[in-house]
Amino acid sequence: MPQTIAPEAPARPARRAARRSKQPTGHPVVAVVGLGYVGLPTAIALRNAGCRIVGIDVSGIRLDAIRGGEAELLEAEQRDLAAHLQNDGFVLTNRVKALDAADLVLICVPTPIDEQLRPDPRILREACAEVVQHARPGQTLVLTSTTYVGTTRELLAQPLAERGLRVGEDVCVAFAPERIDPGVSEHAQLKTPRVLGGITPRCSARAAAVLRHTCKRLHHVSSPEAAELIKLYENTFRAVNIALAFELAEACGVHGLDPIEVTEGAASKPYGFLAHYPSAGVGGHCIAVDPYYLLHDLRERGRPAALAEEALRKVSGRPRHIAWRAHEALVELGRPLRQARVLVVGVSYKPGVADTREAPAVEIIGRLRAEGAHVDYHDPLVPSVEIDETTLHGVAADADGYDLAILVTLHPDHDYDWLRRCAAVLDCTYRRPDAGERRFVP
Repeated sequence: MPQTIAPEAPARPARRAARRSKQPTGHPVVAVVGLGYVGLPTAIALRNAGCRIVGIDVSGIRLDAIRGGEAELLEAEQRDLAAHLQNDGFVLTNRVKALDAADLVLICVPTPIDEQLRPDPRILREACAEVVQHARPGQTLVLTSTTYVGTTRELLAQPLAERGLRVGEDVCVAFAPERIDPGVSEHAQLKTPRVLGGITPRCSARAAAVLRHTCKRLHHVSSPEAAELIKLYENTFRAVNIALAFELAEACGVHGLDPIEVTEGAASKPYGFLAHYPSAGVGGHCIAVDPYYLLHDLRERGRPAALAEEALRKVSGRPRHIAWRAHEALVELGRPLRQARVLVVGVSYKPGVADTREAPAVEIIGRLRAEGAHVDYHDPLVPSVEIDETTLHGVAADADGYDLAILVTLHPDHDYDWLRRCAAVLDCTYRRPDAGERRFVP
């Protein structure tokens, strides 16, 4: 039967009956499968609400990093995690059998793409299979990983039915995609609404009883499929508009205009415009990955999304364009690429985080190195990075000896005044007109 755990603090008598309830509307045991950038903050938020947490991750390295305070979190989440690790209400394990104790199971595993930009749901399939295998009557299972439309029904509801468990009666199943913006406190999950779609209304209600503690409010939709497509739409929308921002920046270059000035001018309109800014490219776990779970599925069904396909080609080709512009700038400076010394400034995929997944700087460095340039990088948050099976270590903030500095990611609260001493810069942020003796833009 489901296990309900009371919080450590004494409670008023009027609430004791609710704590003894076997429904997950009190303080349930929640198993979080996958403790990455989604699972760990979600586990912390639920523990803050009184839930007992069983955090499951197959990576011992990841578990050690969490225990050692090395996981990337917002400052408040770091403090909460440190406190929770000191008591027995927050358990970390690599044992999947720990699912047996849970009232609610959250599946928060990554959904990457392969080198051909095709969805690679193997991790997700394995995690869902384990959850189904350990499922028991009374549990609520919630998938949060961004994935193709129909996944929740295919990987959870149908296998559960094959086991003889009635979805909506014996077990409840729902999809509730994450909306977490790493490193941005203004977009903390507790300040952000969350979408929820259950297989049945009872499934939605059971999931909502717990998930309400992880967000500003819950937006209920009619089905898991609707929630799955909503998540894909969100990030495809951003990819399309980022591609447009890249094209606008190139048009500004033709006319000798500043794309930041033009974008901010357009953003002064109080309706019908959402500002997107040009950069060196798109990285991380969402925009660079998620739209392919929509596009690949539609191609397989013979209904390709031509506009989104073209936008993703523009987005994925941006680092290649930056490498070409670096080559062009060096030619203008009279410095052959094979003799050039280049400093890439910032290798994480966005300001304020140390995450280099799909980071455009990684591809830019790899391309320039392959052409014979000597390339170093400086990033105060990233001490080392793997590029083409080679470990590169960051260098100190020093412009001396470099023919060109490529500004990719500038972190807040760090000093970049030294960029003024650069011989030349390729400013992919479009925001440092004071940098370098010579300034180029993409």
